[in-house]
Amino acid sequence: MPIAVGSKAPDFTLKTKTADGLKDVKLSDNFGRKQTVLLFFPLAYTGTCTQEMCDVTAGLDQYAGVNAEVYGISVDSPFAQEAWAKEHKMKVTLLSDLNRVATKAYDVLFPMLAGIGDTSARAAFVIGTDGVVKYAEQTPTPKDLPNFAAVKAALAK
Repeated sequence: MPIAVGSKAPDFTLKTKTADGLKDVKLSDNFGRKQTVLLFFPLAYTGTCTQEMCDVTAGLDQYAGVNAEVYGISVDSPFAQEAWAKEHKMKVTLLSDLNRVATKAYDVLFPMLAGIGDTSARAAFVIGTDGVVKYAEQTPTPKDLPNFAAVKAALAK
């Protein structure tokens, strides 16, 4: 069960791969400046995850229009995420939670996915500029996508 709406969002610092190398991304750097959408997903190079991040990439302007930063978070390495993003022309900032710190903090650990190990469950969170969770959803299965209409409604509030 993901952390509850109204909770203070657990802060984290995760790695992303940029053209300049590895970069730290700290969630709380957005507090007081912009809203944040966290999209936890199980694994790069899988069908539903690829569909989700490609769809989000296609709509990134909508998120920017409501002053929201979008992060995709998985337990993949930043190098695997970068290769996957390049292959599929994804523009979403992908964050590596290789040590499952954020996944555990947001209580969205999916144990033993397909018998290969613990991953992030598919989940969506909207964090307000005040650092408080405005929307929280963990999908029933890894094959289900989040309710993006509800995510966008929470951003509009």
